[in-house]
Amino acid sequence: MNTVMTKEELARILDQALQDITEQTAGVRLHQGGQPLGEDLCTVHITFDKGFSTSLTLCADTSLLARMACNSFHEEAVTPEDLEEFSKEYFNVLCGKVTGAMFQATQIPAHFGQPVFYRGRYEPEEQEVQFILTYSDEHSEGAQLIHHVPCAHDDESSESRAIPAADGTEGSIAE
Repeated sequence: MNTVMTKEELARILDQALQDITEQTAGVRLHQGGQPLGEDLCTVHITFDKGFSTSLTLCADTSLLARMACNSFHEEAVTPEDLEEFSKEYFNVLCGKVTGAMFQATQIPAHFGQPVFYRGRYEPEEQEVQFILTYSDEHSEGAQLIHHVPCAHDDESSESRAIPAADGTEGSIAE
């Protein structure tokens, strides 16, 4: 049976996945906090194309992603191409862990498309932010993991609406 996942449950899953994958793949410990992002940013975006009608965006200081890539590749420096490739693969692994945890919680099989990399901040069209998890590391470099939902129609309150699964099942992520 498909179950409803609250925003808080989803935030917990996202937080745990991000912290686990970041430490495992890049040897960097992130902690939640209000660290503002710098001006030199990169964004990776992914859309769930099966299971849930939502998307995730990771917007991070370029220096943080570059350090993570260097740690992962065991290199002292990375090229812009290496940075992009690392960022997409890192986010792909992160979203795989998220998808597995979401399935355990809801019994809704989810699938996501290919991650897309952007220089600067990217905000998807026709989607609105449901919540943002903000992180920083020991070097005061920051990242934000942003959960997006389809824009609400004028006749719906964003506080009370549930996000139906993309395949029409009864599963949802509730406010």
